[in-house]
Amino acid sequence: MVAPLVLVAEIPYLVSDEVGDVVSTREGLLQRNAELERRVLELSQVSQQFMALKAENERLRALLGSRARLPEEVLISEIVGIVPAPGTHQVVLDKGTDDEVRLGDAVIDAHGLFGQVVDVGSFTSRVMLVTDANHAVPVQVNRNGVRSIAGGTGRLDLLQLENVAVTADIREGDLLETSGLGGRFPPGYPVGYVDAVLIEPTAAFASVSVRPLAELDRSRHVLVVLSREDAASASTEAAPDAAAAPEAPVDAVEAGQPEPEAPR
Repeated sequence: MVAPLVLVAEIPYLVSDEVGDVVSTREGLLQRNAELERRVLELSQVSQQFMALKAENERLRALLGSRARLPEEVLISEIVGIVPAPGTHQVVLDKGTDDEVRLGDAVIDAHGLFGQVVDVGSFTSRVMLVTDANHAVPVQVNRNGVRSIAGGTGRLDLLQLENVAVTADIREGDLLETSGLGGRFPPGYPVGYVDAVLIEPTAAFASVSVRPLAELDRSRHVLVVLSREDAASASTEAAPDAAAAPEAPVDAVEAGQPEPEAPR
């Protein structure tokens, strides 16, 4: 007879215990869920870093493959900044005179000619890209050796050959490489492909547009082709005007002035 009364009296305590267990279980689940979410974010960050390191490793491997094609000594460098000047295509590298980087050193990436060093500090250097409007590089057609000057246009996807005769044997799709004239750039390194050849009936020169091979807007690591003592001396003797004006990206030969005929 007393048992029902005892059960009724214990109901609040039983309900309280059940509610406490439910609340405790829910709080534990919420805490566990928060912990798992934090762990997922940490693993996601690690995964992203791994993918970034993998991509960087692939770029460095490609750079090392480029190094095997060059007889000169090269230095791997990282782009750490962009010069924010309007109409200027220049970047900042994390290597300077302390790493034996010199004014006029050629810079390449895994695909082709990237530019050249136009200013050097102790720990950093400034590179003018091949597409800068003030830049020019002596080139030759890989197919037949026809020489020309590839000048920057101010566009990252376009170079222009200067003073190309309408009778020059240059075709769409031709590979252009550095000729080595002027002593500033190593010979035989790819610059770009001829994208279009336009000849006007009344024009004295043909309009030849070139698509650069270097990934100018995407490359993060580049190679600086270090100058040798004899190469630097020869370049200075051959182009005193360029040596006197370090801001000029090209010497007399690169500027399109007449040059002596040289065997190919």
